[in-house]
Amino acid sequence: MGLELGKIMIKRFADCEIYVQLQESVRGCDVYLVQPTCPPANENLMELLIMIDACRRASAKNITAVVPYFGYARADRKTQGRESIAAKLVANLITEAGADRVLACDLHSGQSMGYFDIPVDHVPGQPVILDYLASKTICSDDLVVVSPDVGGVARARAFAKKLSDAPLAIVDKRRHGHNVAEVMNLIGDVRGKVAVMVDDMIDTAGTIAKGAALLHQEGAREVYACTTHAVFSPPAIERLSSGLFQEVIITNTIPVAEQNYFPQLTILSVANLLGETIWRVHDDCAGGFEPYSNLGID
Repeated sequence: MGLELGKIMIKRFADCEIYVQLQESVRGCDVYLVQPTCPPANENLMELLIMIDACRRASAKNITAVVPYFGYARADRKTQGRESIAAKLVANLITEAGADRVLACDLHSGQSMGYFDIPVDHVPGQPVILDYLASKTICSDDLVVVSPDVGGVARARAFAKKLSDAPLAIVDKRRHGHNVAEVMNLIGDVRGKVAVMVDDMIDTAGTIAKGAALLHQEGAREVYACTTHAVFSPPAIERLSSGLFQEVIITNTIPVAEQNYFPQLTILSVANLLGETIWRVHDDCAGGFEPYSNLGID
């Protein structure tokens, strides 16, 4: 964006409480706070809330929380009795802290936008990954886009449509507990094809690794994994670097520690995507022209 990063001091007290002080005036300014609520999720979320409060009390004109990765997004509904809907709670916390707008990248489910009582700009990370795949010399006739589970079919279909209208396959899996997945069968044909698995996040990589193993069994020539959010909880690195994938393509919505790098990993930057979006929000400009015509900002 060609701007200097705002000056802010963040430190921890001896009892681990967070202290925030802005080191420059923001009175009458439009402030954009960039903070993914990635692991450690509670620390980063609390840091964001205190930063929003500090800006509000410093008389900022508008405060936009730019949350490349929105933590707790998977807790968006009750699947059993006596459960919390934590995504709604986090939305309330951000709103009550004083944010005027939220800019998020690839929410786990679209309905999470409805949990906010303030405007939400939902920016898909797909354009960054699609641009990268377009630069690779993969014949479009050899491509098949694969959804690693039934819940991601709409996302995979939209991805396939933009990727030369590639055919679609679906991995049917049954989950027996949190972070535990069991692959059952494959819907679609991948024999002799280059399979591109698409998901919004990779956590422990159980779902996508078992799906990749199934694709190889069904005759896929190569398997690529594409995801926006690389949570990479153990044992994700071991699973992803085990030789199942030709390449694992992620974005930097979550910082990846250097010790978690492996040869097949490709990290793409969402800086231009978010920078372009922030400028359009700031200038009250709608999305609709290249290169990010599918931002969906009205």
